[in-house]
Amino acid sequence: MLLKETLRGIVRSQRDSLSGADYGIVREKNRELDLKLPFAMILSGIRRCGKSTLLRQLIKKTNGFYYFNFEDPRAAGFEVSDFQKLNDVFLEEFGRSDYYFFDEIQNVQKWELFVRTMLDNKKHFVITGSNASLLSRELGTRLTGRHLRYELFPFSFAEFLTLKGRKPSHAAFEDYLCKGGFPEYLKSEKAEILQELLNDVIARDVVVRYGLRNLKTVKRIAVFLLTNIGKEFSYNGIKKLFSLGSTNSAIAFISYLEDCYLLFALPKFDYSLKKQLVSLKKIYAIDNGLASVNSASFSSDNGRMLENAVFLGLRRKNQQIFYFREKNECDFLVKEREKITRAIQVCWGLDEDNKEREINGLLEALEKFNLREGLILTNNQEDRLEIKNRHIIVKPVWKWLLS
Repeated sequence: MLLKETLRGIVRSQRDSLSGADYGIVREKNRELDLKLPFAMILSGIRRCGKSTLLRQLIKKTNGFYYFNFEDPRAAGFEVSDFQKLNDVFLEEFGRSDYYFFDEIQNVQKWELFVRTMLDNKKHFVITGSNASLLSRELGTRLTGRHLRYELFPFSFAEFLTLKGRKPSHAAFEDYLCKGGFPEYLKSEKAEILQELLNDVIARDVVVRYGLRNLKTVKRIAVFLLTNIGKEFSYNGIKKLFSLGSTNSAIAFISYLEDCYLLFALPKFDYSLKKQLVSLKKIYAIDNGLASVNSASFSSDNGRMLENAVFLGLRRKNQQIFYFREKNECDFLVKEREKITRAIQVCWGLDEDNKEREINGLLEALEKFNLREGLILTNNQEDRLEIKNRHIIVKPVWKWLLS
């Protein structure tokens, strides 16, 4: 519980800091958001990916607003009962407004009670948070049907080009492929920024949030997975490798790393949900630069870096992605509603040694799901193939990301 005058001091200080803040480049997500809709807009994503900057960009669209950042150390004791005092301070300091902007709200238990009440009073909310499952649980109780969820990722290739003032090219993409899209890192290119980000995410969003005592073990698991992007893993294998007490511990640790958007476990497609759950999964990272700086060997494998970039390009726009394996393997399937709509293969370059393997994996997926056209994404090759009445388009990843 906080005193009203304490809240007043925090509100004034945060408001002053907004006026001098960097508004950055306009994010692509900015164009999707309509502040006038009668829903709470939830922006979730990993720390330092630009959620607060996007919040400030959205604030510029309003004539009057209320703002509070719950990550402020002075707000550490904030409780749900303090919302009424905060609301009183807002009104006294800035007059009436219909727009509330709340940063990192998952730090307050039962925050959705206040938001639901104010939505009923025709107020508008934009809320950020760094934990997917906590936000989902709270949204699914009090705010069902009253919110719109958006995920924010580090910069896309198009946003990278805007920040760097560069034109689309293969050379620019190779730079992006290595450095990724975290804004602060792109400005200074100091490896310590991404190393400290990993420490921060593990300590604050995993260990502290879930009351764990084994920070070193969680970090070792995270670094191991970051080093093995694009490879299969099993929870039982993780349990044995890190001497965990049970497979459930491995499942829990990896789910925590997924919830804070550090890693993504990609399932193998199967019509049987049970088989899908127990099959080997592939691991991907939120950002190539973060994985490169914090792993032992990922940055030396161009093919896996390319694959991770494609995964992120797909994941930005699709929730349901799988990999496919029967006789052969296809890197990505995209499911929309209840149907597989796309099959995509990724390789650094097609040559006589790998051509048959890459094409056969894609063809098998196309035939199984009755798709007429498939895509092979490469570093910088273009072609068009007609095989078994199927169209296969070969395209550079950088052009595909901008299409």
